[in-house]
Amino acid sequence: MSRSSHNTVRVADSVKRAINERTPVVALESTVIAHGMPHPLNLETAFACEETVRLSGATPATIGIVEGVPTIGLTEDEITRFATGCAPDARRIAKVGLNNLAAVMLKREWGATTVASSMRLAHVAGIQVFSTGGIGGVHRGAAESLDVSADLTTLGNTPMICVCAGAKAILDLPKTIEYLETLGVPVVGYRTEEFPAFYSRNSALEVDLSVEGADEAAQVAEHHWRMGGHTAVLLCVPVPQESEIKAEAIAAALDEAMARAASQGIRGKAVTPFLLAELKAITGGKTVDTNRSLLLNNAKVAASVAVSLMNNSARPE
Repeated sequence: MSRSSHNTVRVADSVKRAINERTPVVALESTVIAHGMPHPLNLETAFACEETVRLSGATPATIGIVEGVPTIGLTEDEITRFATGCAPDARRIAKVGLNNLAAVMLKREWGATTVASSMRLAHVAGIQVFSTGGIGGVHRGAAESLDVSADLTTLGNTPMICVCAGAKAILDLPKTIEYLETLGVPVVGYRTEEFPAFYSRNSALEVDLSVEGADEAAQVAEHHWRMGGHTAVLLCVPVPQESEIKAEAIAAALDEAMARAASQGIRGKAVTPFLLAELKAITGGKTVDTNRSLLLNNAKVAASVAVSLMNNSARPE
């Protein structure tokens, strides 16, 4: 491993070499490993995502905080530790957003990075493509709670390509789309004209434009940035059809889960993990299987886009 010039970020040798040699790199988050899936499926999925990126021609860079050090390219041993959810001193691995990144660094803790913090660190390292499951967004009832994910503001000020399966189904998707438009973030459908709804391929919400392949997606990003765009480009990839949970089924399950949350007085930050756990139970684990499928699919698409982006930048003007 090597450190950045500011001695605050550690970059894996394989990732540093790929960046220096201008070969494709795909950043991956660690919150899904530590908090998003059950063990050992989370560990198997993390390694499978990295291998998918490699087989598609790019270098994977899974991001996390190790003993207070932001790390771009976790080792296999570190990923294994993240998958247990506990640091070596048995403390639970923190979920790290932009608001508590500095605190976790200062306290030399272990932390799993969200979409927002992963993108921030990936951009610092010079990585242009990031792959995740689904972005955060505007929560239901945000008019009262003001609960809006930092993922959105990060997308609004970080010039990267973020590959996702849309936004998480528990969110207010129409308002999330409106917020992205306000921020000037192009919402691009990958072989779809609809904004994917994470577990479901369709949401009845239109994307800004649709592309048919990785080359076209890379060209959209290049034109956006060339015209002064300083935001991310959100590339939305529908979950593979064979793994989809139909929107109607998810809507019914979510209504049931939200009713349980209300009856038990679940509020604030506890709502999201509660709803995800309830959805898993109501669907008999189908949501977890779908999550794994879309993570692997997104990693494959992201690697292809990273290859195209690098090939395009190497072409003479």
